[in-house]
Amino acid sequence: MQSLTIYYDGECPLCLAEIHFLKSRNKNRLIEFVDVAAAQYDEATHQLSCQLALAAMHGRLADGTQLKGIPVFTEAYRRSDLPMLAWIFSRTWLEPFLSAMYYVFAKYRHSISKTIGPMMLRLSKRFA
Repeated sequence: MQSLTIYYDGECPLCLAEIHFLKSRNKNRLIEFVDVAAAQYDEATHQLSCQLALAAMHGRLADGTQLKGIPVFTEAYRRSDLPMLAWIFSRTWLEPFLSAMYYVFAKYRHSISKTIGPMMLRLSKRFA
């Protein structure tokens, strides 16, 4: 299985909670994590603008295939040995619903994170 690079918003506590969770499950080192909000993030190196990366979850497989939105979660969960989550996120009949939910989350993630993000981040660190 080829590796996956995930681009995430390091300034979003809820996003960080998910990243901490995935890092704790990354036993086979099949996922790399890139914080697009970090000062050292280089758009040219990653061929992904910060603006696009912040608008929706992006990922890139080792062969260069770019992923956006729900497929990133599917591939992340596969590589994290979470087959049930990978199966759920890979259902084509669920994708419109999951994509709509993710679109709302991505658009309002900082507002949502202010309420539940810190608690989820503490939990993810505790169980990592």
